[in-house]
Amino acid sequence: MNTRETGAQKEEQVCAYLLSEGIKIKERNFRCRQGEIDIIGYDGSCLVFFEVKYRKNGRAGSAAEAVGRAKQRRICRVADYYRMVHHMKEDAPVRFDVVAIDGGRLQWIKNAFYYVTG
Repeated sequence: MNTRETGAQKEEQVCAYLLSEGIKIKERNFRCRQGEIDIIGYDGSCLVFFEVKYRKNGRAGSAAEAVGRAKQRRICRVADYYRMVHHMKEDAPVRFDVVAIDGGRLQWIKNAFYYVTG
């Protein structure tokens, strides 16, 4: 299985998990010029942008560590675009979560980072 197939499989796993936790998934793999967001959904009335990261083993660090400052900035820019395209209010509640899979262990990190500018 290549990396793209593995990524798609892990995203399926995460979607099933999030649905079981009550998340209403609105979009998957939202793409624009600024980048991509893996999963977009609602946790109650809060719009959540999910980044899914997978690491087979710890040699390259943990999955959560792979969501560095540059990646956070990119996700925030895509989130801004998504909210603009969908005519959402600027003060609507938004959250940025990471779902990290290290080997077989899935960890959902709510509020993994705050809005990053620049």
